[in-house]
Amino acid sequence: MFESEEHILRRVGASLANEQDGAREFLIDNILKAQKVFIYGVGRSGTMCKAFAIRMVQMGLKVFFIGETITPIVEKDDLVIIVSNTGETMSAIQTANIVRRLGASVIAITAENQSKLAHAASSVIHLKVEKNSLDSEYSPLGTIFEITALVFLDGIVSELMKRLGQTEANMRARHAIWV
Repeated sequence: MFESEEHILRRVGASLANEQDGAREFLIDNILKAQKVFIYGVGRSGTMCKAFAIRMVQMGLKVFFIGETITPIVEKDDLVIIVSNTGETMSAIQTANIVRRLGASVIAITAENQSKLAHAASSVIHLKVEKNSLDSEYSPLGTIFEITALVFLDGIVSELMKRLGQTEANMRARHAIWV
């Protein structure tokens, strides 16, 4: 294994271990009570969001990625999940502000719980990523946050599967490749 891989695995594990109490349950409960779930992120955070959205669609949930041309409008009983490492991405902040004006809930998932996005959101899930001097060499930019977010969200998928009585076979039947 490369040193960089060991570094990334250690850092992601430490970040997940620092997760705030009740964050998983809070997110799951909000997803289950929402009429529709919208996901938003930019860059690599957006890629992690799309992976999460795909899995939720495969479970049969009404999930959309904000910014796609076929995405419906956000309404009052909907949930919007916005993922941003810094919480300072302008389009993420603007999305949160617009969604709040529409009366929907916004959950920000960010490494910076005092960011502009955190203040614009209804609720914040803080994925704490400690600064590390080796990050610039082994995991540049937001790598640790992005992978932490993906693992966190994949854990949410697993728990949602249990609560919704979904199996891998059910999800496979909704998988685009099998259509």
